[in-house]
Amino acid sequence: MSDQGLNTISFAGRAAASAPFKAIYAEGMGLVEETAAYLDGPGRSAAKVLPRMASVLYAAESMRLTTRLMQMASWLLLQRAVNNGEMSRDQVLSEKSKVRLDGFNVDRSAPGWNDLPEAFRDLVERSLRLQNRISLLDREIYRPSDASVVPDNENSVQAQLDLLRTAFNAG
Repeated sequence: MSDQGLNTISFAGRAAASAPFKAIYAEGMGLVEETAAYLDGPGRSAAKVLPRMASVLYAAESMRLTTRLMQMASWLLLQRAVNNGEMSRDQVLSEKSKVRLDGFNVDRSAPGWNDLPEAFRDLVERSLRLQNRISLLDREIYRPSDASVVPDNENSVQAQLDLLRTAFNAG
């Protein structure tokens, strides 16, 4: 059994440097860019003509979408930093505690959901699928005992800014 445990640890240690991680990283960062372009362009125009209920839902869901994407991007940047030797695993574990990969779910039965632009709903669905894949990878690398928790009183936006600042200034 000890050999099996060593293999699991070895796999987990290499998981973030693997080709699947690189694919998830590219997909995640691509989705961040695609979403930003949509929200600043076609999404802005589409939101202006939505019925009132859908307009309110669009505003709320776009905030959840961008928050979800920023959390995932932060996690991906941390993994890349440790892979590139820019941060130690201990530094990443410390910063990772500010990242939330759960929550931010969607209520598809909410009034106005079906009135939202199809392209927007597609971005939301794709972000949720990616969030699930990243969460699985996170659990594989760090195990449930290292699950990240954000204190209720912590300012999530400030935490993300600090996390991004740390990721880009490390090294």
